[in-house]
Amino acid sequence: MTYKRIRQPKLCEAIEKELECLIVEGTLSPGQQLPPERELAKQFDVSRPSVREAIQRLEAKHLLTRRQGGGTFVTENLWESFSEPLLDLLAAHPETQLDLVEARHALEGLAAYYAALRGNDDDFDRIKDCHVRIQQAQQQGDLAAEATAVMQYLIAVTESAHNVVLLHIIRSLAPLLEQNVLQNFEYLNRHQAVVDKVSKHRANIVAAIVSKQPKKAREASHAHLAYIEETLLDLSREDSRRQRSLRRIQQRKDGLD
Repeated sequence: MTYKRIRQPKLCEAIEKELECLIVEGTLSPGQQLPPERELAKQFDVSRPSVREAIQRLEAKHLLTRRQGGGTFVTENLWESFSEPLLDLLAAHPETQLDLVEARHALEGLAAYYAALRGNDDDFDRIKDCHVRIQQAQQQGDLAAEATAVMQYLIAVTESAHNVVLLHIIRSLAPLLEQNVLQNFEYLNRHQAVVDKVSKHRANIVAAIVSKQPKKAREASHAHLAYIEETLLDLSREDSRRQRSLRRIQQRKDGLD
């Protein structure tokens, strides 16, 4: 029997794989700066040339970007799979917004389930901090800040699910999701009772996640989004009725003239 010679990986390849893993799992996020080569060499217990070669290999893969005199960063647009024109096009159509709410059922329900199942104390602290920021933005009446805080909360929940594919999907959809959340708020904030109900639903999701109840977290997420969807449809019908009424009034006025 002939045995195949086992090739030992080069140090730079091992460092490259380790950094790739950190990027894939989200520990190194888009736009984040890496420590200096000297510090990385110390952490990996290797020479600086090995670190430098690993970084160059990741640059060639477009995973890292080196800025002249400013260090090395994870590529900013790493998870962008939707172009700005497409985002603008989707955001401009009301029916697409409802489609997105439907899609969020699957994504956010799954994220909440696995966050409750796999999350740790650090994950839960981050989720609770994000929830507090949502409440603060809401109290200030800043809808844009609230939508941003909700997006940060959704990413925190998805990170806590420890599913890298799900995390990358949410990150790639982040601009569209945040736009959807903001547009929804502009409708929902017409009625304080609706705002209070949405806030209560979100609090239920957080409570289920941090108490490690996966099924309850998923159900709370579905209930939250189903309520938003039904309310948006009701408000849309209300707008249509109001527009029809205004048109009839205008027609009667034109007839009298």
